[in-house]
Amino acid sequence: MEKKRFGLHLTEEEMQTLRQVALGIEKADLVIINARLINVYTGEIQENHSIAIKGRCIALVGPDISAAIGKDTKIIDAMGKTVVPGLIDGHAHLASWSTVHEFLDHAMKGGTTTIITESMEVFPVAGYEGVIDFLESLNGQPVKVFATAPAMASISRSAMGVPLDIMEQFAGRKEIIGLGESYWQTVFQAPEFFLSNFEAMLKKGKTLEGHSAGARGNKLAAYAAMGISSCHEPTSAEDALERLRLGLYVMAREGSIRRDLKSISGILDNNISLRRLVLTTDGISPSDLLNLGYLEYPVQKAIDYGFDPIAAIQAVTLNVAEHFGLDHVIGGIAPGKIADLVIIPDPQTIRAEYVISNGRVISQDGELQVSARRHRYSAKSMDTIRLPKKLAALDFKIRADNTPDAVARVRVIDMATDLVTREIIEDLPVFEGEIICPKDSGTAKISAIDRTRGSGKMFTGLIRNFGLNSGALACSAAWDTSCIIVIGRNDADMALAVNRIHDLKGGVVICDNNEIVCELALPVFGIISELPVDQIAQHLEEIKTAAKRLGVDFPDPVLSLMTLTGAAIPYLRICEEGLVNLKDGKTLQEIITRL
Repeated sequence: MEKKRFGLHLTEEEMQTLRQVALGIEKADLVIINARLINVYTGEIQENHSIAIKGRCIALVGPDISAAIGKDTKIIDAMGKTVVPGLIDGHAHLASWSTVHEFLDHAMKGGTTTIITESMEVFPVAGYEGVIDFLESLNGQPVKVFATAPAMASISRSAMGVPLDIMEQFAGRKEIIGLGESYWQTVFQAPEFFLSNFEAMLKKGKTLEGHSAGARGNKLAAYAAMGISSCHEPTSAEDALERLRLGLYVMAREGSIRRDLKSISGILDNNISLRRLVLTTDGISPSDLLNLGYLEYPVQKAIDYGFDPIAAIQAVTLNVAEHFGLDHVIGGIAPGKIADLVIIPDPQTIRAEYVISNGRVISQDGELQVSARRHRYSAKSMDTIRLPKKLAALDFKIRADNTPDAVARVRVIDMATDLVTREIIEDLPVFEGEIICPKDSGTAKISAIDRTRGSGKMFTGLIRNFGLNSGALACSAAWDTSCIIVIGRNDADMALAVNRIHDLKGGVVICDNNEIVCELALPVFGIISELPVDQIAQHLEEIKTAAKRLGVDFPDPVLSLMTLTGAAIPYLRICEEGLVNLKDGKTLQEIITRL
């Protein structure tokens, strides 16, 4: 097995220079004096400490570093405030809504200096080349951004898995530090898509990130036995404890999709070691990024829920670094480590006054001193909406030619919550060989359309209790597939919404009465906007308001729509191939039931 280094190591020149500074022979570039230092290695707070930095690394830590200070050394007097390691988000989704540079310009202010992001959103719509383009956007930033390779646990067979030769190429890249989340039920149902890829990653000394929602007992053990190293899906203290006892790193989420930290905080009653507990966002919306901040928010919430401040800091620094094999250079404040540091008022108050990344101040008092690098995406990455023709209302008709009766018994996706679905059987009228959704039935049409391969393949089913009373809502950022997903009460509005997404080269669109009501263009891979974060947040709020006027009362209507193609949330989903029951993984290409 190769040693995990990921291109982060001290050079011979750096070693020599750091030694010279520590001995007082050379002088530091930057020093922080009069600080309270949170030592994540020993779990203690060290008073009246100072830190000497040369280049990108720490040369000296201690109560007296005067020998490292020269006439050109920049001095930051912490005045008794607390210094912590730079924060590390171990499970992010940066290929979502905003470009990386727009996201980082907000996230960096709060003290996050390393991010590990999934790349699963890019692969089904842009393949290996698209993921490489995305990875290029992560490189050369003021903070460190790594990625996990896409596992591609999908309900669509055309998007399921990654060929072994491609996975081996991913595994050989230094910015890829693991294999992204692979849903345990999908792995169990189709191991032929995953196990060789698991081995390819393990051979390179990289992690297998887990997704074990709902797994318990022997099933959870079987999943862990395949080399899975983490899970970000626990929603309770009991879930977290069971996984910690199996040696998994538990990533407690406090982000925009899930807020599990309050429930998981009950684990404090067990008086156990929390050194394998990690705090993460699992993705954050533009509005939350603007209003709540980034990773500093979960850390503050953990402290508010009763976590010891040092344990909370360890959960976003050393614990994460050790999990990913990055602790040789990041995760703590010590000589020879990269100088990623945050000055906060005190251990209970996670508010960044200074953020230092790679040895330089990148933010002070919430103002950026260094902006993120803008990446220019390839023309191919900006052209992933490939429909062979414009769609018409006729394309969304559900035929029932072989049903002689005036009523058809049909399978329907029922929204049990804003994210969880179930199957129900409903009787719907048939008119001239077509299934009709009565206006007062609460049932609408839902279609998934392949938008990458140019096949034109699509499947139309039925959905109940989404709340849409009129018009159509469509999005090209459908989870785990290469689909456009659209829900509508009017076939013409559904066609108009999908065609508008084609014109925008990706996006979210609401139509009603044959008019476009509002939209957000997502031209990068069909999932990312080029607008500033505040403008994206404004557009999404307008879409939410418009959806509410049409009857959708979910907290996040677009998220509810996007997840309907996902393989992670129970249990009846849809893709371009048909309805998929996640309990057994079977695809149903016929909604009319003969029961």
